[in-house]
Amino acid sequence: MPTPIRAPKAADTIATRIESLILEGVLRPGEKLASERDLAEKLEVSRPTLRDAIAKLVDRGLLTSTRGGTFVAKFLDPLMTPLANLLSGKPDVTDDYFEFRRCVEAEASGLAAKRATDIDRQAISDCIERMTKAHSIDDPSEEAEVDAELHMAIYEASHNVVVLHVMRAMSELLRREVFYNREQLYLRTGVRDLLLGQHTAIAEAVIAGRAEEAKAAAAEHMRFTYGTITEIRRSSLRMEASLHRVGRKDFLASDS
Repeated sequence: MPTPIRAPKAADTIATRIESLILEGVLRPGEKLASERDLAEKLEVSRPTLRDAIAKLVDRGLLTSTRGGTFVAKFLDPLMTPLANLLSGKPDVTDDYFEFRRCVEAEASGLAAKRATDIDRQAISDCIERMTKAHSIDDPSEEAEVDAELHMAIYEASHNVVVLHVMRAMSELLRREVFYNREQLYLRTGVRDLLLGQHTAIAEAVIAGRAEEAKAAAAEHMRFTYGTITEIRRSSLRMEASLHRVGRKDFLASDS
């Protein structure tokens, strides 16, 4: 006698739906979910059913539940902290990072140009508008922050969830200054204008659906960023060497 097909429990269905939102990057690590009452109402399920669904996702490590509410788990943190410790302070790692970024940025931008929805295009356009506005301010920190958001919007528009989650993790390492200091890049004379032009070129190509142009613009942006960061690093080493020469007497006998 064939085994009867069982309809999935409501809690399993809700858990799968929330899991899909996490996978697609709609719900992001660290974000707090709506209250139990509001979420149950929006999902059109009972609160006990929602509670059961949340418990399943907590068991899978995708949600955390505390007295302060339910949050999307920072499920990559257990990997990111030791990885940050492993990579920090090693110049060759920065070279490898940019090599990796050149490959990913070009491909993600090309995919975004082909796959972006109207919502994706609007998000990218909004980023460029905010970046342009921040560009007129002396403090480059806000512009640097929108820089990161623009790249994330392009990853989302690529509709490749592996790219999205891997690059979100890389972005977190960048925020920790594991590879380089983004604000230091923006403080270099003349660089802000060039970066704004490059970001605008990538965004316009993606929004217009010109995949090859988007890929070329992204690759050029990464080439320029890598070259500038390399020069900043070399300048720093040269200054350090000069300072050592100034202080050389500290290492010599007084009668030398």
